[in-house]
This record gives sequence, C-alpha cells and structure tokens, in this order.
Amino acid sequence: MTPVFGGPLRDALVDRVLSRRIESAQESGEFGEGKSEPLTLPSYVKAQLDVSYGADPAQRLDVYMPTARSGNAPMPVIFMVHGGAWMIGDKSTANVVMNKITRWIPKGYVVVCPNYRMLPKTDVQGEVDDVAKALAYAQAHAADWGGDSNRFVLMGHSAGAHLVSLIAAAPELALNQGARSWLGTVSLDSASMDVVRTMREKHYSFYDKVFGSDQGFWQQVSPYSRLRKAPAPMMLVCSSKREDSCPQARSFADKVNSLGGRATVLPVDLTHADVNKKLGESSAYTDAVEGFLRSIGLN
Repeated sequence: MTPVFGGPLRDALVDRVLSRRIESAQESGEFGEGKSEPLTLPSYVKAQLDVSYGADPAQRLDVYMPTARSGNAPMPVIFMVHGGAWMIGDKSTANVVMNKITRWIPKGYVVVCPNYRMLPKTDVQGEVDDVAKALAYAQAHAADWGGDSNRFVLMGHSAGAHLVSLIAAAPELALNQGARSWLGTVSLDSASMDVVRTMREKHYSFYDKVFGSDQGFWQQVSPYSRLRKAPAPMMLVCSSKREDSCPQARSFADKVNSLGGRATVLPVDLTHADVNKKLGESSAYTDAVEGFLRSIGLN
C-alpha cells in the first residue's frame, strides 16, 4: 500500500526544506544579517554582552558605548533590532553592528542590540512582545550605560524593521510592557508594512509559515492595519532594487502623513543586505539617516 503524503509527514518535510532555505539565505546574506561571528571591537568601543532582560536564553541584549566620554551628559541611544525572516539572525552579526557602532559611538551614542525569541519557539506577536520588553529594560537601565532614557530611537532591519514599525504604529504594545515613549523610528527595508497586502499578493513561501492563514492575525501584526493615530516621526528606508519594499513604505508613509504625523521615505540603490550593512559608512544614505536623527533631537 502506498503511504499517503500528508499530515505530519508533509509538514515535517516542508519545515526541513524551509529551514535549509533559510539557513542558506543566512549564509549568503540574502536577509542582510550575515553570519554570527565574534566581533573585533575598535578600541574606542566597550561592550556589555548578553545582558538578560527575561528568563528565556534568547532574551538577551548587547550594549555598546564609548570607552571614554567627554563630559557627563547622558547619551542618546540607538535601539537596533536585527532581522532574519522572523526565524534566524542574531544581535551580534557584523552587518547589524559594526558600521553602526563605528559611526555613532564616536559621536556620543549608546547602541543597544537585542535578541528575541523567534519562530518556531514563538509567533510574530511573541517576537513583538520580546522587543518591547527589551526596549523597556534598556530604557530603565540606560543611565547605567551613560544613556538617556528620554532620547531613544528605534531602528530595525528586514523582519526587525517590521517589528519596530509595528511597535511604532501601535505604541501600546511597548507601553504595556513598561516602555516609555521614544523620539522616532528608522525602518530599514521592510516589505511587510502591510501584512494583509503582503499575504494577498504574490509572496515568498516562508511568509505562510510566519503569518499563517488567519486574516485576523495578519491585521494584528500589520503596522499598516494597527496604525490609528500619528506615531513618533519615522524614516522608512527602502531598497529600490526590490519590487515590494518601496511601494509598501510609501503606502505606510502616506497613511502616517494623512493622520498628521511625519514619515519620510528614503529609497536607496542598494540590495536588501546592503541597506543594513552599509548604514554607517560615509555616504549620502548615512547622512540622510543622521539628518533624521538630528531632526528628532539626537546629536
């Protein structure tokens, strides 16, 4: 008798194939995170690594700060969330960290990079909850690192951009975890600002694993759907090399602006990976992001 290919057998095979595709994408840098390898920090940067903000081993964050400070004024904080298809990625990868700390630590910033639980350990809502919890912890302990709890900017790439954009659109997600208000958000190349639209149009197959088939869940984790009032100012960076990223960014920005908020779309002629990796290098791109940071009250 020929066995029926379905049920648990089919699901296990799909998961295995998908996992291999995701791992291959991570190795190639397709999701912009690169490999997780030990970082060699410049002498002007010191770090506190794997600081616990929760009981789960994934609930850890890294903090980067100047080795020596000029003056005692509290420093602004970049809260940078890694991506990786909601399934992979790590806070310590070079693409996430290096160019950002080499650019902004000498300018008197603190940079905080959290990890968070990912699929299959939790769903996207659980990831959002973890990022919000990490934000609340970082704000509560900012003074321990020389940071200013009142001058935070949220930043995230890819899946991380979706997560910080969702928190920006629905700040109660963070405030309910004990976080305080922040000054603005920089979203680095998310093509999932409108999850409902993403799922109804042609999309990567792994999105089905991430967002499922429940349209109510799509709306729950969709920044566009959750946006009801003007958020703190936002900059939405999008790769012009992708078909879906800039249209979603513009649609979301239009809604923010229609609500009386301020959202700027910055198309860049970079790959999805390089939108993350090259931020911090000397370029018009980095200058534009710095201009946004200044506009919200950071150095």
